[in-house]
Amino acid sequence: MKSKVLAALVATMAVGATCAFAANPFVDVPSDSWAYKSVVELADAGIIQGVDGSYFQGNRNITRYEAAEMVAKAMAHMDKASVEQRALINKLADEYADELNNLGVRVSALENRVGNVKLTGDARIRYRYQSEGDKVKAKDFGKVASVENDKGTAVANKKQDNDSSWDYRIRIRANAQVNDRTKVTYGISTNSISFADNSTASNSDNNNIYTDLANVDYNFGGNNWDLLVGRYEYDMGNGHGYGFLYGDTFDGAQLQYHNDKFAATAGYGKFKESVMAGDEGHDGVKTGYGELDGFFGGGRAAGSAVGVYYNDYTVGGGSDRTDKDSFRFDDSWGAYASVNFGKWNALANYEKYNSSKDNDSNINGGNDPEVWVGRLTYGAANFATPKYWDAWVEYLNADNGFAKKDGTFVGSTYGWRNDSLLNNVKSWGVGVDYTFAKNAQFQIMQSFATSAKDGNADPGEETRAQFVFVF
Repeated sequence: MKSKVLAALVATMAVGATCAFAANPFVDVPSDSWAYKSVVELADAGIIQGVDGSYFQGNRNITRYEAAEMVAKAMAHMDKASVEQRALINKLADEYADELNNLGVRVSALENRVGNVKLTGDARIRYRYQSEGDKVKAKDFGKVASVENDKGTAVANKKQDNDSSWDYRIRIRANAQVNDRTKVTYGISTNSISFADNSTASNSDNNNIYTDLANVDYNFGGNNWDLLVGRYEYDMGNGHGYGFLYGDTFDGAQLQYHNDKFAATAGYGKFKESVMAGDEGHDGVKTGYGELDGFFGGGRAAGSAVGVYYNDYTVGGGSDRTDKDSFRFDDSWGAYASVNFGKWNALANYEKYNSSKDNDSNINGGNDPEVWVGRLTYGAANFATPKYWDAWVEYLNADNGFAKKDGTFVGSTYGWRNDSLLNNVKSWGVGVDYTFAKNAQFQIMQSFATSAKDGNADPGEETRAQFVFVF
């Protein structure tokens, strides 16, 4: 692109940064040139510097890096631009994104451009298979292997075979930067849809697509405070813990204070998906929660972390609630430590759930169950960098009490295991993640040495493999 053409484009954006009486710094731009006013205003705003400070050289082809530098300087005036001008800046910034990154314009600065609406998303094609394991009695929790219905909710346990082991999911997100403090996010997702369902009508049913994100994030107080309101992901551990109890569709409000060394979070809301969302006409589980996190050795984003968290649960439905199908915990607490050393990361996570006083002995086993998780990871598979990989091994020890009477898990999980490998079980797992192309990753997981804790029949081992694409 010739410099005079780019200059004409950028001139429309450098509003509020011009001087009507600026002097012409370039000896090769006559006052009667069609580009004179634009060139003078851009030079006065610092967006262009010319060659040797004296020549514009309007007929010279410029490099992409020179164009990116002009765009970066125009981005500094985004707050003074109109909607149309912001759209043009955004278009140019997308075109020169790689060069802007190399020039030191951080990715976060590109993503947080005022007036920018960015579409992102991911697609997953997944294979899951769980062997039958030992024969079990009908009274046992987690009878064989659990599968999901088209809502993603665990249902009757049975061995998966043929193409019933294959499913897919697609999610799309729209992220809008309203101003330098406010961000709006809206997302839709399909459920995990099985390839075994040959019915086009069934797979296109409206129930297979739902809103999983719809929130406003307001940053204030010197960028240290965040207020999040709406539908968001509920994840105890702030992304550093294992996420044994997790909700990807959660309606609530959350206030967080954070810096590079510390974060304090408090919130209240209601689970909207999974078994915890409620069944048989009962309201879902609500929780008030709090968390304290400390960060070291690299800061909040990439460093090591330790944290503690607490949940106080409330189950709707009143006296007509069917106890055998209800979430029967009063509260829970947990703690984690995630430590980086070189290319290695070691994670330890503990959680304890306290059953309600009127808990039936058939619900949650009448116990106050605990869960221990340990994971050791080598490497980090980055979606943006091909040929990056990681490998991990983990150990999980979960008490009896995390399943309902029909064997379904009481909540969702951020991990990869099926329901019968999350309750009343000791189990090892191993996996590898490999980025085989930019924004494309292959992931494989395998459980082994799995056994039931209370002497009942052991569940079968699980194999899971999936392709994940982000855009």
